[in-house]
Amino acid sequence: MALFRIRHKPGELVARMLRGSWRRNPPEFDLSESELDQVVPLLLASGAAALGWWRVRNSSLKKTQPALELQQAYRLHSLQSALHESEIKDLVTLARDAGAEPVLVKGWAVARMYPEMGLRPYGDVDLCFSKESYAKAEAAFSGLDRTTYQVDLHEGFSKLDGQSAEELLSRSRTISIGGLDVRVMGAEDQLRILCTHALRHSVWRPLWLCDIAAAVESRAADFDWQRCLGRDAREADWVACAIGLAHRFLGAEIKTTPVERRANELPGWLVRRTLKNWDAPFPELYPPLSYTRQFVTYFRDPTGMLRTLRMRWPDPIEATIRMRGPFNRFPRWPYQIANAAGRITMFLDGLRRSGPKLD
Repeated sequence: MALFRIRHKPGELVARMLRGSWRRNPPEFDLSESELDQVVPLLLASGAAALGWWRVRNSSLKKTQPALELQQAYRLHSLQSALHESEIKDLVTLARDAGAEPVLVKGWAVARMYPEMGLRPYGDVDLCFSKESYAKAEAAFSGLDRTTYQVDLHEGFSKLDGQSAEELLSRSRTISIGGLDVRVMGAEDQLRILCTHALRHSVWRPLWLCDIAAAVESRAADFDWQRCLGRDAREADWVACAIGLAHRFLGAEIKTTPVERRANELPGWLVRRTLKNWDAPFPELYPPLSYTRQFVTYFRDPTGMLRTLRMRWPDPIEATIRMRGPFNRFPRWPYQIANAAGRITMFLDGLRRSGPKLD
């Protein structure tokens, strides 16, 4: 019976494995060796392996082969973290020398909330610049060796958040990285961005809810919830729901927060869909990352078109966010249809302007 549950509900197993994993002293490990063996591939593929080791490291299973695989990932991420810190210092210094003040987002800015930097892996260094300084940064980075430095430059913050760049910059703060002060988002803005980013991408990576849980539990005593939730009531509800998912699946502590009531009243479809997405949290299975062909090529060779259409059907969580819908208990198909129609319109508009490129 236990094996049946594991085989058909791996998302629940992932949630059990990562429960409280962002804390310095996580809860007592309660998985069996067979359950651990089942969940390790999911953790390795989704970037949460180091957190898995953090949970199992003091248990009786720490010497088993599955646990040792997690430990190896933890060691690798710890090494990469040290290399990333040196890389960040070089990149920030380069930008400043060009007269462009960067704001470090995601990556290190999120990993620093964990007990150890190596627990939260990340790849590219993301730097945001004001509209006025972006051109200077772009010119300074134009000759950068991209095989050594993996960096993404962003003009403003529109891809991250709906609030103005002026507001976000005014609330940013500096944190020391190896003796160098680096500018990061304010805690309230960062939590809001973590929540909306996770929902915008269908919460397909369990690690994103760990980030949200770590941000909620590490907030300072003067954390401004009104600033975090923002002025838009619908977006504030999205944030509350994302925190609610972190509480529901991972045990994030939300008592005395203004989102506690909403977090305990999540719509059933949101809970079910998150677990379904966690059944296979592999990058190569996440639709936007798994398209192997441009859709226009199917007009000439329709092989595989039906499978591609199924893959491209909007996820209900993502569609709700894209269409700015509420997270209520009503069906999601109106938002999915509207989102799909919008994508089709953009696709056809692109064809009209450029013509199909089939060769």
